[in-house]
Amino acid sequence: MQSIQSTLRTMASSQSIAEKNNQLLQTIKAHPKLIAFLQAHPDVTDEQLLQGLPRAYEYVEASHACEACQGLANCKNLLRGHQPELFIDKGVLGITYKPCRRLEEDEQKRRQAALLKGLYVPKDVLKVTFKTLDTKEKGRHDALEAAGRFVESYSRNPKEVKGLYFHGKFGVGKTYIMGAIMNALVEQKGVESLMVYTPDFFRELKGAIQENTLNEKIDYIQKVPVLILDDVGAENMSPWVRDEVLGSILQHRMMESLPTLYTSNYDYDELEEHLAYSNKSGVEEFKAKRLMERIRYYSVSVAVMGENRRAL
Repeated sequence: MQSIQSTLRTMASSQSIAEKNNQLLQTIKAHPKLIAFLQAHPDVTDEQLLQGLPRAYEYVEASHACEACQGLANCKNLLRGHQPELFIDKGVLGITYKPCRRLEEDEQKRRQAALLKGLYVPKDVLKVTFKTLDTKEKGRHDALEAAGRFVESYSRNPKEVKGLYFHGKFGVGKTYIMGAIMNALVEQKGVESLMVYTPDFFRELKGAIQENTLNEKIDYIQKVPVLILDDVGAENMSPWVRDEVLGSILQHRMMESLPTLYTSNYDYDELEEHLAYSNKSGVEEFKAKRLMERIRYYSVSVAVMGENRRAL
């Protein structure tokens, strides 16, 4: 085996290295990306390119990988999801990497997903968009129009918009339309939204008392920019849930002009009857009316019709 010094002497005396470098230089200079770089930097000489040949070659190879991109998972570049940029600084050729379009889109989707939250809500609901909804069914036309108006109004002035109260039979798509609203708000304004399946959430809050996390959970729901209470009226009503939990949440959101949206099998009057009755206290109409005033005044009631899709 030759010594390192001997190898270096052989390389230094060889003319083939320079010839190969020149040949490589002419090859990569024919690449469209390098042509565009040289057009933007007409003062760059072949000598500078030869001095920075490894970086120029890396730039061309990485650019070629980007052109043949098959998605982030199959990215061939040194930094996954990054595309190369060549630059000249004080006569020296350099290379840097910046996030590519695919990575930016992927990160945008991740940010949007982080803004979409659901408690006890099926994951597919959080993926629904207006594009994926069935808009042909006549029974849901009013609800879809109301949903579109809400998104538009919220985007213009979030402090002035009223919430929505979707009511109708089981399986007509009330919750899915709410999911589309959430996604539209995230895409247009980057708005954080939370959808809560109320029966399970209220049960969780009872356990949160012993865990000393009740105030923390209620505080978050009070302050989230857009809150959707799904299936209101399906819970077992108690004075504590009605007055201390639901009443407290809606009072804070009313004071802070934060819209609350609802889905329910009950219309306003039927929900008021539900809120008035509990096993422990019997009928308390006044307290139910007081709570319903916050719901009626700060939401728009929309009947959602159609077939029960769960039964199809």
